[in-house]
Amino acid sequence: MHRRHGFTLIELLIVIVIIGLLATIATSFFWDAKDKALLKSMESDLRNLAGQQELYYPRAMSYAANEADLDEFVHSPGVVIVINSADASGWAAQATHPSHAGHTCGIFMGEAAAAGGAPATVPGVIACD
Repeated sequence: MHRRHGFTLIELLIVIVIIGLLATIATSFFWDAKDKALLKSMESDLRNLAGQQELYYPRAMSYAANEADLDEFVHSPGVVIVINSADASGWAAQATHPSHAGHTCGIFMGEAAAAGGAPATVPGVIACD
């Protein structure tokens, strides 16, 4: 009997299943890395906002109530910063990203209340949920 060279259908299906499993695992790692990167960009933007607020205070003797008042503040693409409260005694802000729905980062300084219910509970410490 003459033997043919090549792969059987079963061998090809097993290879396809293995490639599918590897792709699934790689995709989950990709999404986890993306989520971590979005959280880090929100935290970084809040850190930058805190620095800009401290530079703004001596000029106005109050903290900026919106980010347009902060001349050099630029947030990351897609990150939405909301300054919930700001006056001479302190300020509070939140950061969100549409691609990271349901997660919020917040910070507050001075006598301002926690950032509208955001996870920040200690003044000056950025917290995310």
